[in-house]
Amino acid sequence: MLHTHALSLSLSLSLPSTMDDLPPPLILEILNRLNNSGDLARCRVVSKTLNALSIEVRSINLHCSFDRYTKSRSPETKSLITPFKSIFKNLVSSSRLVESVSLGVEKPLRGLSYDDIEDELNDLHLTDVDFVSNWLPSVAGRLRSISISDFWVQSCWRRSEVLSLISSCLLTSLTLEFIRLDDEDLSRVNDCFPSLQVLNLMGVGGLKEPKIHLLHLRTCQWTVSNAPLSLTILAPNLIKLKLKCVNPRSLVIDAPLLSDFYLSLEKASNLAVKEFRDLKTLQLESTYLCSLVSTFPSCKTIKNLTVESSKCADSAEATKFDLDSLLDVFPNTKSLTLGSGAWLGAETCFHAGGSEVSGGMKAVKEIIAHLFVNDIEITLSFIFSVLEKCSNLTDMALLIHREVESSITSNLITRCMAHCARVRWRWGLWKEGMNDAWVSDGI
Repeated sequence: MLHTHALSLSLSLSLPSTMDDLPPPLILEILNRLNNSGDLARCRVVSKTLNALSIEVRSINLHCSFDRYTKSRSPETKSLITPFKSIFKNLVSSSRLVESVSLGVEKPLRGLSYDDIEDELNDLHLTDVDFVSNWLPSVAGRLRSISISDFWVQSCWRRSEVLSLISSCLLTSLTLEFIRLDDEDLSRVNDCFPSLQVLNLMGVGGLKEPKIHLLHLRTCQWTVSNAPLSLTILAPNLIKLKLKCVNPRSLVIDAPLLSDFYLSLEKASNLAVKEFRDLKTLQLESTYLCSLVSTFPSCKTIKNLTVESSKCADSAEATKFDLDSLLDVFPNTKSLTLGSGAWLGAETCFHAGGSEVSGGMKAVKEIIAHLFVNDIEITLSFIFSVLEKCSNLTDMALLIHREVESSITSNLITRCMAHCARVRWRWGLWKEGMNDAWVSDGI
């Protein structure tokens, strides 16, 4: 399959007569696969055929780039830049069959703070009621999915009333990023969108005791930017949940069908977790990882487990986090992934003599670990101990930090492979802010 950007480029370079020879359904399929509707706008000027077919696209996806933002602020270029909102409005107003709309700012703009720039404009305040009311009515009847990633510098001090507008749509998917709401607004989501199956709320500020109560919800991603007193999720059909928050006073999750759960908490004090009968995949992240793990009842359904703590090695809990205790709570784990903080904490605990033999270690078949190598002898001793306890382990994947000297990395690899030939060894590199890189798969 051709990359969509390559498709749009080939369309832009094609002669009108060539485009007229292509079957209209094929052209429309190509237009529907464009990841960036900015390409769609450019395709419209290529030929009458493209322009005519473009009004039948089913989705519009437009995000403001950092380059467009900076040029719109520069005295030398701002008069040459078409306002982002105008481009989006024109795309929507000339597309009659739109079912999905996604608009926002690109990632570099999300990192800007109000302290970095003085920007009291609203040209990128994308949940502004006046702006949304200009484009929504023309597509509201068919719209099933809305995604708005706002510009936090402009939206953080403006409470949005956008939900009162989009409540007229029969949505099954709603995504709101970097927007200020209150508990009353979130209650409106529960009341106005009973058919929601996908709900994503990322970087939402202003909430105090938020509650999600949706009967048909199946997938939810919720990142709370402030520290609310309590969070409640009531979703009897929820299957996948990704939840990131700080230290709520209480956390209530009633989702009996949940099978994939990612939970990130700064601290897990006064947190009680009920048993999830169908939970298969669990990811836990916390500075106080031991406390978070201890709140879970013994869960025998977990097959895939991931744990991480960014500061585990620097806290008093470092000597308490051992893999034996972890796998006592999740005794049927087949695949275990350890972030760098979790690995370092477990290694510290082992070196301090706090690790004991656990029956849960025998169920593990695969381990993926991100590690520093501060002392190669301690690291090797810990690895060999894990290999001994995990007698059914068949796959060991170690990602070593990129700043570790290559001679130390080579020494570690050589000695690991010589020590245990029964497992399939995989090697890679990792670094903060970068994608993992596998350098050897299946030696």
